[in-house]
Amino acid sequence: MRRFSLALSLLALAACGGETAASSTSTSSGTTAATTTTAAGAGGAGGGAIAGGAGGTGTTSATGSTGTGGATTGAGAGGAGGSGGSAGGPPLDGYGGIAGACGEIDLADLVSASPEVLENVVDFTGQPAFDVSSFSPEGQAMVAKGNLGGSSVYSEVMAFEMLRRCDGAKLIKTESEIAYDTSSKKTDLLVEIDGARVGVSVVRAMSYPEGTPYPVATAKSKLEGKLADILLSSASVSAADSWKKQILAVIAQTPDHAAAIQQAYATIDAATKADTIVAITVSEGTDQFLYYDK
Repeated sequence: MRRFSLALSLLALAACGGETAASSTSTSSGTTAATTTTAAGAGGAGGGAIAGGAGGTGTTSATGSTGTGGATTGAGAGGAGGSGGSAGGPPLDGYGGIAGACGEIDLADLVSASPEVLENVVDFTGQPAFDVSSFSPEGQAMVAKGNLGGSSVYSEVMAFEMLRRCDGAKLIKTESEIAYDTSSKKTDLLVEIDGARVGVSVVRAMSYPEGTPYPVATAKSKLEGKLADILLSSASVSAADSWKKQILAVIAQTPDHAAAIQQAYATIDAATKADTIVAITVSEGTDQFLYYDK
């Protein structure tokens, strides 16, 4: 995990036409504060990623994306290039250009007892119209299997796709296949990253109807509920499918939705956050399929 203790300003990505605010926290001991990595917008010539906390040392990396979806590495402030799912290189190919925190989750994070917050962007501007074949073979298999209810299959697949492209995640089991010893809240996915099994729960930060406000109070209720569910499913999962840690993947409809999640997260108690990694992905461009199709 690349970390450093000074918060750096994000670079604006001109083709995306927007920017997001970033903050990072650190402690002298590095044991209790959540690391925060925040994304720049997608569609420019190079994005910046920042990270802090956990001892206050480390390095920084940056990735950017083109407006047509091709991912490129960029020179971020203090950084030496991009990181991603392919041996520390840029993100793997896939649907949508990626900017921001990518390739930030490794084995050290997955055995750490500290929480983390990461944020990135996936931009579909200039991409072909979505169809299921846009996903990886694993993602297409997830669509075919479906989930245990609700209309969130595509967002669950996108959460996996981001982890696959950035962190080399491999799909092990979907929601209906994970075994539990007792009746429990369910985790959406079981994946492998850096040889470690990881539970992945997914939630959307979205407005209905589209364009209506997304208050911080709404974000907090959603986030708090999902983090509490993660604690329950982690306690109940069978040994054969058990994981050390979970990732809560938040698919955010706009930068404002992501900002509400970040603000809400800061007010949630440490026991509920536990050691969960919260990975926020802001979607840009023609992204309605993530929120209103399935």
